[in-house]
Amino acid sequence: MDFPPAHCGPTEDQLLVLQGDHRSSFVWEGQLSDEPLRARRPDDLWEFMAQHPFHARVVAHLQATGFYTIFRIERMLLDWFLITALVERWRPETHTFHLPTREAIITLEDVQFTGYRPQGDAVQKGGSRVALSGIRDHMLFLHPHITAETEDLHIERCTRLVLLLLFGCVLFPNTSGSLVSMRFLHHLQQLDDLPLYNWGAAVLAYLYRSMCRASMLCAVDICGFLPLL
Repeated sequence: MDFPPAHCGPTEDQLLVLQGDHRSSFVWEGQLSDEPLRARRPDDLWEFMAQHPFHARVVAHLQATGFYTIFRIERMLLDWFLITALVERWRPETHTFHLPTREAIITLEDVQFTGYRPQGDAVQKGGSRVALSGIRDHMLFLHPHITAETEDLHIERCTRLVLLLLFGCVLFPNTSGSLVSMRFLHHLQQLDDLPLYNWGAAVLAYLYRSMCRASMLCAVDICGFLPLL
């Protein structure tokens, strides 16, 4: 007995208007590569931490900003085939995963598991980009000079560089794999104000945008804070 071919959907195209260019269409047609999406995740931060543990005074400043929990998570090993499969289920029209049983979504409650504080003012946009390697080299210059007697200004400078690497390597990596946006410098001017910004929503929105781009046929890489997947 011959069974009719399975219908990959969607059965209605009034809402999912991007289906023609979506990865799932080409999966069913056998026109998509078996290789998973490539992740642009620079390792400058983790490599620096492995060789140069932060001084206790820098750790104290990072704890005050609310970001230190991310450093404690450290680098995670991710399943790129699983991430690719999830992206194939992601719909940019609704910003949800269309699973066989129901729709699913990543929420701010999921972000809270990382220690973020999803409240506060919105994070501003704009700005050019700077090389991550240059930031790391400057940190290598500052790190050996940090002691219990080091001036607070020096500690704050080092903390800003660490956070800039965190933004460029972990939370907001881009497809260049080597650059970080200078837009974050505005927020790093006053370290005491960092917990007031809505970083959880910013990280989540950035990941949403990345998945929307990666769900299209022409995409070969993905960026964003992928441990949330």
